[in-house]
Amino acid sequence: MKRREWLIGALCSQAGVLTGLSTAIAKSPAEQQSVDAGLAPKSATPLAVRSSAHPGPAYAPVVAGHQLHFPRDHGAHPDFRTEWWYATGWLQAGGIDVGMQITFFRARTGHAPDNPSQFAPKQLILAHAALAIAGEPRLRHGQRSARAGFGLAQASVSDTELRLFDWSLERRDGMPEGGIGTGAEHYLAIAGTEDFALELVLHTDRPPVLQGVQGHSRKGPMPAQASNYYSRPQLRIEGKLRIGKAGNAMQPVRGSGWLDHEWSSELLDPRATGWDWVGLNLDDGSALMAFRIRDGSGGDLWKHARWIEQGKLRDAIPRFTVLRAWRSLRSGASYPVVMRLTLDSRELELQPLLDDQELDTRASTGTVYWEGAVRVLENGRQIGRGYLELTGYAGRISL
Repeated sequence: MKRREWLIGALCSQAGVLTGLSTAIAKSPAEQQSVDAGLAPKSATPLAVRSSAHPGPAYAPVVAGHQLHFPRDHGAHPDFRTEWWYATGWLQAGGIDVGMQITFFRARTGHAPDNPSQFAPKQLILAHAALAIAGEPRLRHGQRSARAGFGLAQASVSDTELRLFDWSLERRDGMPEGGIGTGAEHYLAIAGTEDFALELVLHTDRPPVLQGVQGHSRKGPMPAQASNYYSRPQLRIEGKLRIGKAGNAMQPVRGSGWLDHEWSSELLDPRATGWDWVGLNLDDGSALMAFRIRDGSGGDLWKHARWIEQGKLRDAIPRFTVLRAWRSLRSGASYPVVMRLTLDSRELELQPLLDDQELDTRASTGTVYWEGAVRVLENGRQIGRGYLELTGYAGRISL
């Protein structure tokens, strides 16, 4: 049903473990919307969602027709099981192409919300960050996690204000002092490891793009398989980046990016084994989100695409065709890193910045997958850039 839901589901089951700080491989980003959003079947409104794996308190359901309100819905929704804020981008650092992603997750565990113990991990906060640097053999990456509270981790319910130790992601109105352009709002992203550090400002003067039907995004054939979901494409990015060990100089960077915010309580359809997802910023100012959820035979269980063009939304049914696969020597998984994406009369080709953008998150979330920066070509000419996520190729996603 949704791209990051499996990841947080695993985190919930490890609530007693994920309460410290680690620097390892991690993260999961992307999947999205639904086949024909305007033709989703009607059903009775669910009262609650209760996980068989976590038979504690019921989670809030995603309900069709619910209206999103901002800035409130930029903030956290702690009654739902899972939630994430996912930012990706292409940067120029000293003439070198750099793909970046930073993701914050919030997970409601099976602990009762009225548990009086301050040490009960009722909410978990997790963050992943990674860089793909042209010319390097593989990703640089890092991860942090903690239970909410104790001044270490927080997710505000009133707006995007996420903190996890010294990592953070915040949304603010207006332009920061000395900022570029005339953006009506911006996000501040800070993260770092021994290998890299980033301090970025992501600007936008566009309203959120509500995915699905007014933000209600179907993720599978059952009505309950849905999320609340919106996107912020075509972000303008400026800031500073350190590549290498602490003490190396921070260098100025600029680029373009994408931010997703999604929350839900339902899990993937039992037949789903993984998904392919893209968020693409095109050079003409338009953007595209597309995904498919695969079943055990490799067929499409659910799929959808949405063009975002000058404030107008146009839905399509995508077809993903594998053009070239790359096999990981670490996991043995074969990933379709070069894909043809067919939408109506258009054919786009996705080419990776690096072949090896595999992430091994078995130490924290129990899975291995591929997520990375891609170029977008049409008729042999580059027309944009974005991010591609491939899950379920190193084994069926285990919840």
